[in-house]
Amino acid sequence: MSAITSTPIHPVLTNRRSPRSFDANAVISNDDLLAILEAARWAPSANNFQPWRFHVGVRGDEVFNSILAALVPFNQSWANRASALVLVSVVNQNEDGSARPISGFDAGLSVSQLTFEAHSRGQVAHQMAGFDASKAAQTFDLAEAISPIVVIAIGTQGPAEQLEGVLLERENAPRQRKELTEIVLAGLPK
Repeated sequence: MSAITSTPIHPVLTNRRSPRSFDANAVISNDDLLAILEAARWAPSANNFQPWRFHVGVRGDEVFNSILAALVPFNQSWANRASALVLVSVVNQNEDGSARPISGFDAGLSVSQLTFEAHSRGQVAHQMAGFDASKAAQTFDLAEAISPIVVIAIGTQGPAEQLEGVLLERENAPRQRKELTEIVLAGLPK
């Protein structure tokens, strides 16, 4: 179901969803996964710092299972069917040890490009904040200057009917966003 937009935008964006129903039998090709990561690599970055870091697991491998174990049970219940899980972390300090608050913004741009590329290749991507960042950092032995911020499930969308309860309701709910008048505080073109 396409989003109802106030003006035409790219079809990948109008058709993009964050489903929880993944096809547990689908396998993502190395070519697709590499292209998805390459799209993320070329995201804009303040001073070309490129603070994003990825741990990439394919269903059944050790990295996938470790990322899955860090998810909250609600997310584990459906993300286990994804073809790949990506733990996104950010370098939150400059080389001199000072804070780098722009890192999260840069990582968000990278994740956005990753998501766009995934959907353009017929895959779907779902970002999750529901995970134990401390557990993930410990599992992957991340330095103090690197902070896990999100996990992304990537794969082929499966039938919504494999889900139940609130998961099924969310899967079938129409896409909604705030109106432009609510988010553009000044300068909205008429």
